[in-house]
Amino acid sequence: MKRIMLLAFLLTTLFGQTSKAQTAQQPAAPNMTFSNPLPVQFGDPYILNTKGTYYMYGTGAGADKGFVAYSSTDMVNWKSEGQVYFHDNKNGWSDPKAAWGGAYWAPEVYEVKGKYYLFYSAQWKENPARDLENFRIGVAVADKPTGPFVDLANKPVFDPGYPIIDANVLFDTNGKAYLYYSRCCYKHPVESDVATLARDKGWFKEIEESWVYGVELKPDFSGVIGEPVLILRPPVKLSDKQAEWESRSVTAREVNRRWTEGSVAFKKDNIYYIMYSANHFGGQYYAIGYATASSPLGPYTKAANNPILQKNTDKGGSVTGTGHNSIAYSPDGKEMFCVYHARTAKTGDERVVCLDRMHVKNGRITILGPTTTPQKFPSGATR
Repeated sequence: MKRIMLLAFLLTTLFGQTSKAQTAQQPAAPNMTFSNPLPVQFGDPYILNTKGTYYMYGTGAGADKGFVAYSSTDMVNWKSEGQVYFHDNKNGWSDPKAAWGGAYWAPEVYEVKGKYYLFYSAQWKENPARDLENFRIGVAVADKPTGPFVDLANKPVFDPGYPIIDANVLFDTNGKAYLYYSRCCYKHPVESDVATLARDKGWFKEIEESWVYGVELKPDFSGVIGEPVLILRPPVKLSDKQAEWESRSVTAREVNRRWTEGSVAFKKDNIYYIMYSANHFGGQYYAIGYATASSPLGPYTKAANNPILQKNTDKGGSVTGTGHNSIAYSPDGKEMFCVYHARTAKTGDERVVCLDRMHVKNGRITILGPTTTPQKFPSGATR
């Protein structure tokens, strides 16, 4: 009798463990859906996928002069991992007392040879001219995606002589790495047809612009190789088909600046793509476009179907300020997503994270958004 009872106990235990394992590994039901925005109040969201887990980093979300992270297995449900980067680590080079609380912005994390590298923007404490915008780009390293991240050096990656933000790194198939960044609008007035129009209309005396540059990184990320190359800038001529959408913050008289920022570069089918955001990041016209090239540093040609993601309030929707995106793939790698921040009628001025499917084929990008209606879980996601 004891043997029978013991056998029954073992079978029950084994069956229970098997059932739990099967349940844990079940794919999300076909009718499982999610809706934007996701429950994360980030700006500039970036998603890293490593060892079966997604980690999301961004600007804000309760970080104290640094960055926090969230984790997920399905790209939809996110758990806080707390603060992962602190400005006062042993090699910290930033100034937490500078404007915007030190401006700890736009973190992106990359896995390289078992280490995790965090690229980010912040105010540099070396500021003899006392510039209001003294941003530079730093890189910190950790053994885990949840940190703690420690700066590689007690200084930025490099100093181009002007403020820069929004670091993004492309690891090319030939083993080289390229850093893309945005030169800030600050103290960068540029003559153009739009600047002339603004003066003639009495809107603004000058128009400042931000431009995207690219430069090769040293293999150990300790600096750059060669001189930065201009990749993207706002159109000079009003006759340029990109001028209308990239100048809306000026023509709507929001601000005397035209932005080209928040870039993300990737390679697909031997074509280099770079996505970017234009217009005022704090306004309703923030939108995403892209350009293509045959080499990582260009020359790049802007796409005819720009912008590919923009506000939908003029079509009855509730989303504005769609921009500064990254890209991510579903758990099974079959679907590509645009990860971006936006504002909705419900969230007001708070930037929130949105996730929409995107397609890339034959040099053309399309994004199925912005959406706030239910959509299917990313393919391969498990419950």
